[in-house]
Order: sequence, then structure tokens, then C-alpha cells
Amino acid sequence: MRPLQEMELEILSEIKFVLADIDDTLTLNGRIPAAVYTALEKLHDAGLTLVPITGRPAGWCDHIARMWPVDGIVGENGAFYFCYCAEQHKMIRRYWKSKTERQQDRDRLSALSNEILAAVPEAKVAADQSYRETDLAIDICEDVPPLPVAKVDKIMEIFTVTGASAKVSSIHVNGWFGGYDKLSMTRNLFLEIFNQDLEAVKEQVVFIGDSPNDMPMFDYFPNAVGVANVMQYLDQLSAKPAWITKQAGGLGFIELAEAILSAKLSI
Repeated sequence: MRPLQEMELEILSEIKFVLADIDDTLTLNGRIPAAVYTALEKLHDAGLTLVPITGRPAGWCDHIARMWPVDGIVGENGAFYFCYCAEQHKMIRRYWKSKTERQQDRDRLSALSNEILAAVPEAKVAADQSYRETDLAIDICEDVPPLPVAKVDKIMEIFTVTGASAKVSSIHVNGWFGGYDKLSMTRNLFLEIFNQDLEAVKEQVVFIGDSPNDMPMFDYFPNAVGVANVMQYLDQLSAKPAWITKQAGGLGFIELAEAILSAKLSI
């Protein structure tokens, strides 16, 4: 990983799409600083396309798609994208699975949560679970004391033994049934909403993230960036970002935003 400040102006000036994880990437100590929101607005006003790519739930994503200066959002680790068209007062919701399939998955995940909590009683079902449509989020440090790695590994094992996909974020272990991830739904969003083949424009995309559930994005995008706190997960990352910020969380995102905006002004 190279320091972000070494990224060439030619690369930064060609960026047209900014994709960003939320937790511990846009947030800092669990909150979104005003300066981060201002950075989002400045990027949007400069004509860049902004898309949060998150493990957070559908309920949050509906709000973000409507209220934030973004052009869409991929949520629950790739289970769907939402895109709000203000001119038409219409929310576009595109899911990986049908409504019937999602209900069947929720029933299976509900039973699985009992098994996980029995095996790892220090964990809890995430506080945002009520707003989820497709996955089960197990809290490993957001509202509980941080779990040791062995306990997190046990949660992952229970998910995977049942055939579920599972990813570790900075706050949760998320499990779901289905072969999708953040990258696969991002491809659909680009094609169906932005009329862009992601493969053809990936040099014009920057993704910024912080944890193992961002690995598909780190692996795919040549201009992937890790905020400084990604360093704590290096031994868990089989794919690493090409670049790294000086500062952690939202402060690292601000570094990236300022670098892009400065490059745009210099050309």
C-alpha cells in the first residue's frame, strides 16, 4: 500500500465515481463528522457520482438514498441497491433475491441467530437488525465489548457451516444466504442506473474502505484506498487496497476528497 499523497494527479483528476464504505470509513468513533458530510457535498457539487457501499440495513439505506448528497447506495453487503429520483419522487429498489426468497432467508437466519448466541453469549444481535431485509448482523464491538478473535471466528464458522456467506466488518459479522457481495451489486447499479459497464470505467472509480468485508472492492479497483485503520486487519486481508490515508475513519475520507477536488482544480 502506498501513501495516498503519492497518488498521481493524472489518476486523481480522472476520477468520476467515489464509492465509500460507511462504518469507520465515513464515520469517526461511531459518528459522521460535519466535515465528512461537507466533503460529500463538495464532491457531489463538483459533478462526481457518489455511492456508499455498506453492510448497514435497508432502513438506513432508504434514508441515506433520500437525504444524503449521493446518487445511490448499495446495502447489506450487496443484497440490494436503492436510488432515489427526486424529480420523479420515486425510490428505485433493486434486490438480488425475490421477496419470497428474502422471507425464506429471514426465517433461516432467525433460527441461526439462536445458535450463534448460544455458542457465543458475549455477542448480540445488532441493534439495527429490525431494519434489515436480507441478512443477520451479529454485534462484535458496536454495542458490546470487543470480542476476541477466537469468538469472531466461531461466529464465522457457524454461519459458513450452514452454507451462509459471512463477512467481518469493523463492528459486525454479517451472514446471508446468496452468492452476492458488495462488488456484484455495484456492477448492477452501474449498468442499470448509470448505464456504465463497471469493467470499462473502473480506472475512473475510487473505492475507500477499512475492513475485511471490503476485500472484493479492494481486489477489483486499481485505485482502492484504505483509511489508516485498515492496518488493524492486514493479517485478514487477502486483497489489500493500493493506497492508504494518513488518518483514520472519516478524517481519512476527507484526505481523499480534498486530493480529488484539488486535482480537478489543477487541470
